[in-house]
Amino acid sequence: MNGFHLIYFSDPMCSWCWGFSPVIEAIGARYGEALPIRLIMGGLRPGTLEPMSAKARREVRGHWAEVTNASGQPFGTSVVDKEGFVYDTDPAARAVVVARRIEPAVGLRYLRAAHRAFYVEGRDVTDREVLAELASEQGLARDVFVADLNSEEAKQETWADYNTSLNAGVSGFPTLIVGPKPDGQYAMITRGFKARDDVLATIDRWLSAQAAA
Repeated sequence: MNGFHLIYFSDPMCSWCWGFSPVIEAIGARYGEALPIRLIMGGLRPGTLEPMSAKARREVRGHWAEVTNASGQPFGTSVVDKEGFVYDTDPAARAVVVARRIEPAVGLRYLRAAHRAFYVEGRDVTDREVLAELASEQGLARDVFVADLNSEEAKQETWADYNTSLNAGVSGFPTLIVGPKPDGQYAMITRGFKARDDVLATIDRWLSAQAAA
């Protein structure tokens, strides 16, 4: 992207990113195309093979309660409560990348849909059929989406996102940065969840400083 923009490191199976979803929507409503959002998949648990243990399920539920307390975002009956569920974030992340290829705004919209499907509706977003259903619900051509989801190109692009996140030193999600300044540097807006008003105020201060520079 040319000009000032935000880079949002996220994951469709990150509960704090679900909590941050209304903040991203507020940013889009406030700044629109004047400050576009570039979405990068962080790679929360890609390639996980082991089913979740009972202890892990309890811990995840505890995290979700914290997200609700901080953000107000709801959680419903979840597929993680099923015995044998494997928390592999790669299929859903790749689905977001496929949607993002169409248009950045479509990627953000699909990310929100995947968050709601997983955390509120109890749908298994590790399942490619569910991911295809979400694509159809977002008005995307199912057959084209499925073909792209299964392509080597989409796989490579998704893992390139993970590497970008790693090379940028991003180890937690959500992470939001803004830039670039004339020297090419980006500034941190938030590393981890932060409330909407705090995030908007931080962005406003950064933009004001650039205008004054």
